Amino acid sequence: MAAPCVEPPKGGFSFENCARNERLQQLGLKFPTAYKTGTTIAGVIFKDGVVLGADTRATEDTVVADKNCAKIHYLQDNIYCCGAGTAADTEMTTQMISAELELHRLNTGRKARVCTANRLLKQMLFRYQGYIGAALIVGGVDFSGPNLYSIWPHGSTDKLPYVTMGSGSLAAMATFEDRFKPDMSREEAMKLVRDAIAAGIFNDLGSGSNVDLCVITQDKVDYIRPHEIANKKGVKQGSYRYRKGTTGVLSSEIKKIDIEVVSTEVRVQAMDTD
Repeated sequence: MAAPCVEPPKGGFSFENCARNERLQQLGLKFPTAYKTGTTIAGVIFKDGVVLGADTRATEDTVVADKNCAKIHYLQDNIYCCGAGTAADTEMTTQMISAELELHRLNTGRKARVCTANRLLKQMLFRYQGYIGAALIVGGVDFSGPNLYSIWPHGSTDKLPYVTMGSGSLAAMATFEDRFKPDMSREEAMKLVRDAIAAGIFNDLGSGSNVDLCVITQDKVDYIRPHEIANKKGVKQGSYRYRKGTTGVLSSEIKKIDIEVVSTEVRVQAMDTD
């Protein structure tokens, strides 16, 4: 008997499951919704190096899970990486690539290049087809000078003089587009990145708390955490204590509770280890 002829798949979108999904919704099945995360990260190249910046708010849906989360991660002595997206994914991804870069440095006897870190990160993320929720900004200085890359969760990358990512990136990018200029001084670049992160903090609910900065030059790295506390906790303006007798007591009743005292002796039994 001849094997049945299988029609080759056609290009374009497939709508085969639309009717099935509609029936399942009518039966009361609730489909998962997109999970939104919040962050503002940014980076800029200046005359002598790179400045990276990030906020410190970690969110879990509508809940602030951590007010002082570190989003600037170490890769090598001359390379650092900002992470947006799922906190666990960015943390573990940067740790794994940092280990690979260290092995590369030990094998070659040379400092790792920024483009090497970019290549390792983009290949890893592309391999998982976006299921690792890590949007990254990699910045560093090597023999070729300062370099700045953005890496998206699916593995696509850009090399740019300034870049922002995260839910607060629109406000941060507006600051860059307005004030960026080539060959800025260190102080100008730090002020620009600080203002870009602050714009994300004050215009995006998923970003908040403090501003962290990392300044990378040819000879040293300054990781300033925090550079500024943007959202300071407010102070109570008045006292909420009331004097005794402010609220009238209409009635009171005392009930006797019968208590049975049980033995508090603790019996210890040896664990069977055979």
